[in-house]
Amino acid sequence: MSLPAGGPATGTPQSAPPGQAPLPLLDPDQITAGPTYTHDVDIPKAMTAVVLTGHGGTDRLEVRDDVAVPSPDPDQVLIRVSAAGVNNTDINTRTGWYSRDEEEAQTAWSGKPLTFPRIQGADCCGRIVAVGAHVDPARVGQRVVVRTMQEPDASGSPVTLGSEIDGAFAEYVVTRSTEAFSIDSPLDDTILGALPCSYSTAEGLLQRAGLRDERVLITGASGGVGSAAVMLARLRGAHITAVVGPGKADQVRALGADVILDRDSADLDDLPANTMDVVLDVVGGDSFPALLQALRPRGRYAVCGAVGGAHVDLDLRDLYLKDLSLLGATFHDRSVFADLVRHVESGALTPIVAATYPLADIATAQQTFSRHEHVGKLVLVPPTSPD
Repeated sequence: MSLPAGGPATGTPQSAPPGQAPLPLLDPDQITAGPTYTHDVDIPKAMTAVVLTGHGGTDRLEVRDDVAVPSPDPDQVLIRVSAAGVNNTDINTRTGWYSRDEEEAQTAWSGKPLTFPRIQGADCCGRIVAVGAHVDPARVGQRVVVRTMQEPDASGSPVTLGSEIDGAFAEYVVTRSTEAFSIDSPLDDTILGALPCSYSTAEGLLQRAGLRDERVLITGASGGVGSAAVMLARLRGAHITAVVGPGKADQVRALGADVILDRDSADLDDLPANTMDVVLDVVGGDSFPALLQALRPRGRYAVCGAVGGAHVDLDLRDLYLKDLSLLGATFHDRSVFADLVRHVESGALTPIVAATYPLADIATAQQTFSRHEHVGKLVLVPPTSPD
């Protein structure tokens, strides 16, 4: 990312993501190289973006209107962002939650220190307005969603939108053309802006667990990933037991859950043993032993989150005497995201949006997100979002 004058000292190189050259901080008036092809809109030199200046609270998020619009590299596209969902990973990355030790450098989920300044935003829906020299110019004008967990860079390091590379909390973003998936759907951009991170995580989780028309228990089922998992499990014909927060039972039942367990009143330790084929856990924490007990012999436990606690108690006898499989799921094949797009294009899947906010209100949106009072996703809308 490049910041104009008014940010850190002009011309001072910043640490670059793995495999990339350092990005200098430039004044937009100094930028002369433009994209190879443009759409039927004028691309400005500067844009509004939310700049993360370091790890910490929402005070480290600066809403600026003088950030240089990036130009695509030969294999990249420039996207005018129309909607960007809010995700746990945005907050966890900002706070340094992925670091395993308070003594070590704070890291992103790649395990490497984050570089600043950084534009976050793991979700992106928008339209391609320019392409690099090696990209088919016919892509200009395409409506796209961008894959969050992308192919590794040349060094083999993970690449995540809004973490190792700048993301969609801005009016414009660049990404490799291969990571921008064209989508044909009547759904509003704000709905599609909720899709990439949570729904691909959920789809990857279900595919990792090999879920079929079986009995499945889903924790955190009212959140972004959890509610997506409920909807995607319903598409597979599964019988769904959903653990939800207070007051959210009716909404999650409407998404496809067969049985609702209230997170605060239900004692997961009293779950009937040997009743579930699959557990999809997006929370982690103290319920882990009870979830394993609930699995039938040869059952599968798949996890993609640990907001309830990263350290759990494991009795190895539960694991080997029941022949259980324990599966982690974060990064996934391109085919997972392609499958997700097909679900939307066929009309089988409509992401759930609880509320939208102007991009400038990101602090309020993230504070609301952290209270976990909603079902589905919160979505930010940049100022130049198309109608």
